[in-house]
Amino acid sequence: MQISTRSGPRILAILGPTNTGKTHLAMERMLAHTSGMIGFPLRLLARENYDRAVARVGKGAVALITGEERIVPKSARYFLCTVEAMPVSKQVDFLGIDEIQMCADPERGHVFTDRLLHARGLNETMFMGAETIRPVIRKLIDNVEFDTRARFSTLAYNGSKKIQRLPGQSAIVTFSAQEVYAVAELVRRQKGGAAVVLGALSPRTRNAQVEMFQNGEVEHLIATDAIGMGLNLDLNHVAFAALHKFDGQFNRGLSAAEMAQIAGRAGRHMNDGTFGVTGNLSGIDPDIIEQIEAHEFEPLAKVFWRNARLDFRSVEALQKSLRRRSDNPTLVLTREPVDEVMLDHLSQNEDVARIASAPDRVQLLWEVCQIPDFRNIHTDTHPRLLTSIYRFLAKPNSKLPVDWLGEQVLRMDRYDGDIDQLSSRLAGIRVWTYVSHKHHWLEDANHWQDRTRAIEDKLSDVLHERLTQRFVDRRTSVLLKSLKDKSELMSTITANGEVQVEGEYVGRLEGFRFIADETDAAFEGKAIASAARRALTGEIAQRVKQLETDEDDKFAVNGQLEVLWNSSVVGGLKKGDTVLSPDIQVIDSEFFDGPARERVRTRLQNFINAHIEARLKMLTRLRDCQLPGPIRGLLFQLNEGLGCVPRSDLESLIKDLGDEDRKALAKLGVRLGVETVHVLDALKPDPVELRGILWAVARDLEALPELPPAGRTSVPNDRSNSKGFYLAAGYMPVGPLAARVDMLERFAALLRQKARENDGKVKPDPDLLSLLGCTVEQAEGVFTALGWRAEVVKVSKAELDAKEAVKTADAPVAAPAPEAAATSEVAATADAPAETSVETPAETVATPVAKATDEVASASSEVSPLKEEAEQGGIAEAVAVDAAADAPAEAAADGEAESEFVEIKYFVRVDRRKRGGGNAGKGQRGPRQEARGKGAPKGKGGQRPNRGGPNKGGDRQGNGQARPANPAKNNQINEDSPFAKLKEMLAAKG
Repeated sequence: MQISTRSGPRILAILGPTNTGKTHLAMERMLAHTSGMIGFPLRLLARENYDRAVARVGKGAVALITGEERIVPKSARYFLCTVEAMPVSKQVDFLGIDEIQMCADPERGHVFTDRLLHARGLNETMFMGAETIRPVIRKLIDNVEFDTRARFSTLAYNGSKKIQRLPGQSAIVTFSAQEVYAVAELVRRQKGGAAVVLGALSPRTRNAQVEMFQNGEVEHLIATDAIGMGLNLDLNHVAFAALHKFDGQFNRGLSAAEMAQIAGRAGRHMNDGTFGVTGNLSGIDPDIIEQIEAHEFEPLAKVFWRNARLDFRSVEALQKSLRRRSDNPTLVLTREPVDEVMLDHLSQNEDVARIASAPDRVQLLWEVCQIPDFRNIHTDTHPRLLTSIYRFLAKPNSKLPVDWLGEQVLRMDRYDGDIDQLSSRLAGIRVWTYVSHKHHWLEDANHWQDRTRAIEDKLSDVLHERLTQRFVDRRTSVLLKSLKDKSELMSTITANGEVQVEGEYVGRLEGFRFIADETDAAFEGKAIASAARRALTGEIAQRVKQLETDEDDKFAVNGQLEVLWNSSVVGGLKKGDTVLSPDIQVIDSEFFDGPARERVRTRLQNFINAHIEARLKMLTRLRDCQLPGPIRGLLFQLNEGLGCVPRSDLESLIKDLGDEDRKALAKLGVRLGVETVHVLDALKPDPVELRGILWAVARDLEALPELPPAGRTSVPNDRSNSKGFYLAAGYMPVGPLAARVDMLERFAALLRQKARENDGKVKPDPDLLSLLGCTVEQAEGVFTALGWRAEVVKVSKAELDAKEAVKTADAPVAAPAPEAAATSEVAATADAPAETSVETPAETVATPVAKATDEVASASSEVSPLKEEAEQGGIAEAVAVDAAADAPAEAAADGEAESEFVEIKYFVRVDRRKRGGGNAGKGQRGPRQEARGKGAPKGKGGQRPNRGGPNKGGDRQGNGQARPANPAKNNQINEDSPFAKLKEMLAAKG
């Protein structure tokens, strides 16, 4: 330290790199005096040290003066200010200027130089800054004591690192708002979030962002070189993402001293710091690295200066005085600052030039031109605003109009929009905050100060919120901070399973499986998983205990072959030793250890065993009963088929059953049907679903195929489903349909009954259609699948008309109930033998079928429309079929035209021929045998009668040869024919 031998106030220059305690020393020295003042380069620093001073000496003794804020108690003794706002005319014992090397700043340097030359304390003056300013101070100021301070910690270069590999407590520095936002977005995705600091932000917003970083809510700070000016941050590392900046006129590279000022923010007090590069930068020049690490830089030779003795006689005289150069070569005329640019712009306005004709008007014009352009948008917006202000104020005894000022302020009083819009409004209201502190310009300056400050604060808070929403995942920040603390995390689980850790939603717990909230950031996902593991370990242990003690009604199985506990998946079914004894596979969970997993598996296995026993009692008793002989083998296969097996698969066992075996099966609920062997109770909806699940498990499927809807007697046969699946569901595939086995047995029984009543011939009439709820076309496919063959013959219309006449004549006699009229009429006309009265079918045939139909209709509402379709669209065909079946084949005459005949389709059993002849009443003789005649040869080579087609003039080959004459007509009417009855009726009527 140099000790001056001269008398007078003491002047000290405390020089050195960052983290040397220069500002702390100045604050201590100021508070040791009875009064003092310090000028800071940033409003943020002035506010920070104002708060420190208030904490030491009380609010009434400390003042804060900046361009946008003025807190001056009447008893204030200490003044914390921005350098531009310092009331240098006020006498104080101590006066200090921080970051005095800013004298070399192209934009603001002339202000710092003015304070260096002219600002003094009565007893002590202190300049704090970098060592580079020493030669300039020595040249410009006499009698200065220099104190060089060493850095408390070391600063070292550690090369280039990718952003995702940067250590915690890092700052990434770039030099435009767009670059700051882009880097912050990248850091949010990869590291969970970042705070941002830009010069364009209000101090309140910057403070809030810095506080997030300081509190550990985020581990990274994205900033411009604004952090280089005295911000006290707990940084460990500074990474440069850019090494060039736009200084207002040029895009230039950073000097070594500027880089050191920024990098020096890494490492606080005794903690060492590091610096490096990131992003697209590969490194820093080795010479610059050496200078930064050694804190040795090229000293400043010149500083910026502007004449402080201004001439206000005219605008031209003012401009000339501002551009006057100094005689001292160390003082370089500053570039055109913003206020001079505004003066030049306004002086070209004719109205302004005319008004600024007197020294007081020129001085007012210069004061107006010094209003800062916080918006910095480089348009004529700011000059137009200054012109309006000057015109209002230039009038004698005038102030800014209240209405006009209120309108300007109101435009900024909005809080919607994005970050850029909020930033623009914030810059705009800062202009009016500055104006509000010009007391002689306003009627009620205090009112406007309060109002503009309130808007600025609200905009600052909203902007901070928007920045946080965009660049910080609050949840991840909270979790990261909590994970650093080794204490137990506070976690809650809501009734619907939502998991909150430290008040933040992190996912949901389904049974024993934690499902993390979806995120696009891997880093965030890791934080959530880590927090969840710490918070949920105890909860999982409690859940395992609860599962073991819960009743079976808390458990269920679903079509995905999963076991549920309180509607959450906790396990799955897998193939076991038998189809009725599946095994349990416990769901994967990171919270399970071996013993806990086994406890869960044991409880789930006990549940599924009891569930099968309760729901499929009709099957488990088949498994458990002890019966010898063929019945034992039948029951085993019936169990493996889950209660339904095609009869053809068991025929060899059934034929060996005795009467006692059949009685035993009946007691067990086993029905030996014609098409299937099934357990009737197993067809109910609840057992059917569980049977389907067990069938899918036994075949190692991933899920149960869609079961037929409950109550449907038949469904379309989906060929993608296996026959075994349909049987497990209680259905039997038959042609285009899969029919419920109990209804299929009714269908087959009614089919046999109608065959017996109609000489072995059957048609798909409404009685049959209603049982399966199907169409005529579907029924024909079922007939074919069950072993029936379609036969087609031609019948004359006269015979059909005669049949209709019989039906009409006897209609008054038969009086069926209205709802059964259609069915009875068809049955009487189509199914009754000739010797049977028309009431008989309605009483003996239609009634049992109608009862079956009613049962089907009550089980499924879908059967009725199909039945109606069958009745409306199929009755005519059904009548035609019976007419053809009952009419003699020789009734068609050779001379009748083709248009007088109708083709009729009916069905006969395929195996009738194999059984040989028999009487007509038992249907042993097939329809084609009847058409061929008793003397015709059998087999495929037999001669078939000509049916009278287009080729009726020749033989079957159409060779033109005359066919044999038709046999003479026999006028004798077959007594079994319906025409015999018709003859009797006609004879009775005369």
